[in-house]
Amino acid sequence: MILPLLREMRAEIKDLGLNNERQFTTVNERLERIEGRLANMREAINGESVLGRYAAAEVEERLEIIERRLASLESRS
Repeated sequence: MILPLLREMRAEIKDLGLNNERQFTTVNERLERIEGRLANMREAINGESVLGRYAAAEVEERLEIIERRLASLESRS
């Protein structure tokens, strides 16, 4: 009586292990997709911040030129 019960328990444990393995594979695939999306978002954010800094520097240069021109006009009068 004990041996059939043990065999049945072994079979159930084996099935449980296979089921867990399949579930972990599914979870790992989903995590990899999420990590890929996060990496893409980080790249986009970094690209936008670099572009923003470049645009801000360009505006700053243009303001300096305008200020110099205004100062030279003020000194003429």
